[in-house]
Amino acid sequence: MSGRPLAIRFVSSATRAHQLPDSDAEVAFVGRSNVGKSSLINALANQKQLARVSNTPGRTQLINVFSHDGGGTMVDLPGYGYAKVPGRIRKDWSEMIEGYLLEREPLVMVFVLVDGEIGPTPLDVQMLDWLRENEVPHTVVATKIDKVRSSHRQNRRRELAAGCRLEPGDIVWVSAAKGVNIDQLRGLVVGHLTR
Repeated sequence: MSGRPLAIRFVSSATRAHQLPDSDAEVAFVGRSNVGKSSLINALANQKQLARVSNTPGRTQLINVFSHDGGGTMVDLPGYGYAKVPGRIRKDWSEMIEGYLLEREPLVMVFVLVDGEIGPTPLDVQMLDWLRENEVPHTVVATKIDKVRSSHRQNRRRELAAGCRLEPGDIVWVSAAKGVNIDQLRGLVVGHLTR
């Protein structure tokens, strides 16, 4: 099951959790702007344009919902930390994301994407602390691991995990571009949506 692309399709977008369609179980993807959320969702589905990919960070401005044919939904949340977005929009995004994470009853897991090349930023650490404080279940996914030279990967894994206050084995290490560990992440997603 986990080896096959996820059978998902776009359903709707919203600005607040209460506007979203009903779901039996839901997983969400959150991370810094330009961390590769849309690319990762596309890789999980093996579709190039399911989630909109842009060279301009901050393009995902709504809560985007995708249905999974096996049941449940996946959500792509707006990226945080993009400085060129006006302050009032950044504030609205913050309220949108926090409201969703606290109010969405079907939410069973949040996948927090951290750039594997640069490691956790202060905003990533802030998000992880907030999720822990609010007891929101989450898993850290390190993206773009293919961009780390193979001779540096062990050190990068240790440093990134320490920055997230986790063990390297607690993190899912992926590359959407190269397909590294995409099957493993698919299995986790399906497991949460169909349990």
